[in-house]
Amino acid sequence: MAEKSTDQLSDADAHLIALDGVGKRYGNIIALSDITMAVDNGRVTCVLGDNGAGKSSLIKILAGLHGHDDGTMRVMGAERHFGSPREALDVGIATVYQDLAVVPLMSVWRNFFLGSELTVGRGPFRRLDVALMKQTAQRELAAMGIDLRDVDQPIGQLSGGERQCVAIARAVHFGAKVLILDEPTAALGVKQSGVVLRYILQARDRGLGVVFITHNPHHAFPVGDRFLLLKRGKSIGYYAKKDITVAELTAQMAGGAELTELAHELEQMN
Repeated sequence: MAEKSTDQLSDADAHLIALDGVGKRYGNIIALSDITMAVDNGRVTCVLGDNGAGKSSLIKILAGLHGHDDGTMRVMGAERHFGSPREALDVGIATVYQDLAVVPLMSVWRNFFLGSELTVGRGPFRRLDVALMKQTAQRELAAMGIDLRDVDQPIGQLSGGERQCVAIARAVHFGAKVLILDEPTAALGVKQSGVVLRYILQARDRGLGVVFITHNPHHAFPVGDRFLLLKRGKSIGYYAKKDITVAELTAQMAGGAELTELAHELEQMN
């Protein structure tokens, strides 16, 4: 079992999130079976697997989109069974999806506060506090190491990596304790992927528990503290970083024997 961290709210030993034997079924289809993992303050838990491995089902359970059918999920020591994403958000679990919920033509600061706008005045005299929102967005982005000269520019003008980083900074600002990142580097080039990985470490260093969903072990290994490997809805390994190498991680994901057999087949075709 992964080592415990201290819950800063209650001073009791508790994981931010702990799954024990969690499973999910859709009718006769078993999407997840017997998943055990933990998320702790200042740690990055990487969930790896190819398409169809069960990563999406796991995200939906953690984010409150779907409830689990088997096992138990504890959040800061208390057993939970989320009925909606709002319930997950209310306990500090924020999810940044691959298709970011941003409005490309709106400015960076408007997207930063989208749905949570700050206002001044009362009743019919209430209006948006534009100056404070711009100042706050600039400050929070800078605190995460994101140097944007102009938060008035449309967010659509930013690179994919920069947009991911704005979404991460937004989640941190609005009080996330757990940050779930759904394939944040999947559609990015090498340089932009490196930018996002740097901000994942920034979030970790600010004390968040990070769940990094990816199919790329070379992105996961430099930032990860623990690695959960999924295949066809089941765990095929749960490792601390000291117990596995990136080569072993890659071989387990690909299926070492299957990869060797494929290599032989390709050699014979040449």
